[in-house]
Amino acid sequence: MSDAADDAIAGGDQRRGSLTLTIRDVARLAGVSIGTASKALNANGRLSAETRGRVLRVASEIGYRPNDLAQSLHRARSMTVGILSNDSFGRFAFPIVEALERRLSDHGIAVFMCNATDDPVRERRHIEQLLGKRVDGLVVTARRADKREPIEPVARGLPVVYVYSRVESPDALCLLPDDKGGAALAVTHLAALGRKRIAHITGPERFEAVRLREEGYRDALARAGLVAEAEECLAGDWSEAWGREATRRLFKRRRPPDALFCGNDQIARGAIDALRDLGRSVPAEVAVVGFDNWEVMAKGARPPLTSVDMNLDALGRAAGECLLDMMSGRAVAGVRRLPCSLVVRASCGAHARSSAAGELNA
Repeated sequence: MSDAADDAIAGGDQRRGSLTLTIRDVARLAGVSIGTASKALNANGRLSAETRGRVLRVASEIGYRPNDLAQSLHRARSMTVGILSNDSFGRFAFPIVEALERRLSDHGIAVFMCNATDDPVRERRHIEQLLGKRVDGLVVTARRADKREPIEPVARGLPVVYVYSRVESPDALCLLPDDKGGAALAVTHLAALGRKRIAHITGPERFEAVRLREEGYRDALARAGLVAEAEECLAGDWSEAWGREATRRLFKRRRPPDALFCGNDQIARGAIDALRDLGRSVPAEVAVVGFDNWEVMAKGARPPLTSVDMNLDALGRAAGECLLDMMSGRAVAGVRRLPCSLVVRASCGAHARSSAAGELNA
């Protein structure tokens, strides 16, 4: 290999003050050839630990750093990944992205994040910009897990992972929380605490997560030998106001519930407020469980709220693992639903603990 080629692979020229540092300087000071220095700096080839360590030590001492662009051209990879989201508040996307970034950074891969805010034109522009940067893969996430259209790079063969986002394509990989299992976990827990009349206050029925959580709620009731009447499952908005209104409706009935399973933590906070206004003690008279484990909501409730955690961190790590597999050439596809867990706080009347999906079925 020529000296020029080695310079390109290991990093090219780099200025330090008025000096220009090159791989030749590293090789000369370490007492090795340019080819050996290149192998040490790029972590490839067969070198002794002592030689590799000496080269890296010299590079660190003189402040030499390989040129990422030159290295990526040599590898035919940019060592970057694009993240496309429409979660402008970051409530769901940020925990996923943080875990994903930690996993990819172990392999020296950086991320570019773009927010499309549900604007198809803006999303298309972001995709083109990310493709222009020659990213090695794409991750698509959202603020809700409902179905969406696939993005075009799937057809171009670029690795794409949909996480907390879903498309109808047999070739796509979609990673989602197990909404049905999470709901069943909450209701099973309430039934195990001796609650007999467990009502469900949830969000708009047009969302798949709402329908899945209701299925989990009804399945868990049936397994516990309990039955929910039609008026004990109320669908409305994702808001504290709806939580208050629905709770007031439920407690106008002759036999009001002794437990509430709420479709998200905002609804649960509103329900707890309404119960306080009605003079009902939580959890002595009425146990309350939410969904999402949004800590600012759950820990700020009075009493602190037991809630289903979708384990967004685990979703992000799984997305990173799958993307690395796809970037290495492995075919990965299908819809995978990862288990939720239950974070137990004072609102349900049990001692605080965190439970995985299988633990409460023992």
